[in-house]
Amino acid sequence: MNMAQSSDTEQLLDSELLCYARQILLDGWDMDAQLRLKSSRVVIIGAGGLGCPASETLVRAGLGQVHLLDDDVIEASNLQRQTLFLPEDIGKPKALTAATILERINPLIAARGTVARLSEDNAYELLDIASGKPNLILDCTDNFATRDVINRISVRYQIPLLSASAIAMQGQLALFEPHLNTGCYHCVFGSVVIDEAADERTCANSGVLASTTAVMGNLQANAALQYLGLTKNPLTNKLLLWDGKQMQQRLMGYRKDPQCPVCNGH
Repeated sequence: MNMAQSSDTEQLLDSELLCYARQILLDGWDMDAQLRLKSSRVVIIGAGGLGCPASETLVRAGLGQVHLLDDDVIEASNLQRQTLFLPEDIGKPKALTAATILERINPLIAARGTVARLSEDNAYELLDIASGKPNLILDCTDNFATRDVINRISVRYQIPLLSASAIAMQGQLALFEPHLNTGCYHCVFGSVVIDEAADERTCANSGVLASTTAVMGNLQANAALQYLGLTKNPLTNKLLLWDGKQMQQRLMGYRKDPQCPVCNGH
């Protein structure tokens, strides 16, 4: 698994032991898991309805470094579900504002924001590949076209991708590991990803319940914590489907598409 390993000499500070005490007491989650989380770097694409709860939970749990990418500003309509923002933040850049709040929530971690839209042309720079690949990318965007671009970047640079979506009262979640060659986002949603008409259905025009993004963002954080801290993918070749209206959740299996134009040959 593409995971940063803590050194033998690295240890938790007394302040960290106090902050994460209840977590370290968990069966299956020990000091090594907490150290792995501390040494991890995550890039979150989108600081909105999914990015806010996902990043906050990861930061409170002790994620070492988080980098948020978003080129949007906070609007009044965002406050219903984008939980890191307040009315006085309207008009401010989402990425920078979220990063500032996250460091206030947990001064023991490092958070930074970049006002930019990720593309295949700027990915090497924005993901800071030259300094070492991030341990995980969280896709917290709200349209198929952007998810397709993020998936191509994930495959190109062999970076694990944890992709979540939320709309109305439904959500989906999957964790792809391109270095294991087990399939990618395009293997699951290929025909939909390239359908421009499908890309028109977003939270802005279809609506979303505030609890939907909160649930899916925290399910995304839950999977990320297991992956980073325990080196375990709880969604190997599985797509999680959540239905808030029916209060149901199920897993659907998928296989790598041998004809996938994105990950076939990588």
